[in-house]
Amino acid sequence: MDLNYTAAELAFREEVRHWLDANIPADLRSKVLNYEELSKEDLVRWHKILAAKGWVAPSWPKEWGGTDWTPVQRYIFEEEYAYAGAPPLAPFGLTMCASVLLAFGSDAQKQRFLPRIYHCDDFWCQGYSEPGSGSDLASLKTRAERRGDHYLVNGQKIWTTLGHYGDWIFCLVRTDNSSPKKQEGISFLLIDMKTPGITVRPLILLDEGHEVNEVFFDDVKVPVENLVFKENQGWTVAKYLLGHERLNTGRIGQSKRELAKLRQIAGETRQGSGTLLDDPRFRDRLSRVEIELMALEITNLRFVDEMQRTGRIGANVSMLKIRGTEIQQMITELLMVTAGPQAQRFKKIDYSREFDAFMAAIAPRYFNYRKTSIYAGSNEIQRNIIAKADLGL
Repeated sequence: MDLNYTAAELAFREEVRHWLDANIPADLRSKVLNYEELSKEDLVRWHKILAAKGWVAPSWPKEWGGTDWTPVQRYIFEEEYAYAGAPPLAPFGLTMCASVLLAFGSDAQKQRFLPRIYHCDDFWCQGYSEPGSGSDLASLKTRAERRGDHYLVNGQKIWTTLGHYGDWIFCLVRTDNSSPKKQEGISFLLIDMKTPGITVRPLILLDEGHEVNEVFFDDVKVPVENLVFKENQGWTVAKYLLGHERLNTGRIGQSKRELAKLRQIAGETRQGSGTLLDDPRFRDRLSRVEIELMALEITNLRFVDEMQRTGRIGANVSMLKIRGTEIQQMITELLMVTAGPQAQRFKKIDYSREFDAFMAAIAPRYFNYRKTSIYAGSNEIQRNIIAKADLGL
């Protein structure tokens, strides 16, 4: 395994870096770098800029708008993308629903949905978690009863990220209660959020942000043509989708960018006669995170090499989810230490000063990032996956 980049790959990195630097709108980059909330309009605007360039869906097949990049090129792009402070691309349509449609969807479903996902004509959200059914997703209770040419859906989803922006939602629903195995009798439906009977209720979190929601379904009619794959075999689809979700949770480029910012602030923060970087305890914690991030990057490159050679990766990709999210949380913890009293959310802040605004956003960021070790399958679940699938325990 050779982890060195070729000359062509290094040239590709430069091309990506220069294009991003020239094309990310300044107001959107500022919001990302200062942890400000991005509106639906912000997310859609950037999506359409990237779609016009042809870089919005690198992993898609060429026939549907993919770039035909190698796994190494895709990795380089993701790293440079995050390091540049580009706005995130909502994954629910591009990464998650699209991957399912490409693998399991009918030709009619692909023709109908993929072009609209590519150009962000529809904003998607995910209907998986329910009250009491998060990590134990197969225990979900939302029902879908077949009534001729449609299903009648009743139930509730929770923690629906950006559900208040959603035009469509892909949902796991129970279509058969007769099987003793809870993973059976589940189906995968695509649901128009404008359908009568759908109610979206905001959940305001400790960071005061409106990012997640409850979604209620009361006799919601869903055409049978919106069933993906086979009735009662949605668990196969769900497992496939979660694998794609976990592959993108390491966020190495983002962590590199935030570590550089952390080191800069620590070097400017006075403590006694020196700065925080002169404190051996703080310096030790910072060094540990930097070393962990380097190790994660090498691990990620191993997976990229495996994908390049074999076209697939195994269950141990869960390692990226576990360590990547833990590192993200470590960085937010060190940012809190660095900010000290300036991280107080409710003190009087001069938001016209960029530094003050950034410092005031650190505490909400810290609270928000407690979620990273839970979503896409909690880290405890990831360890079980590795133990069973990779270690044979």
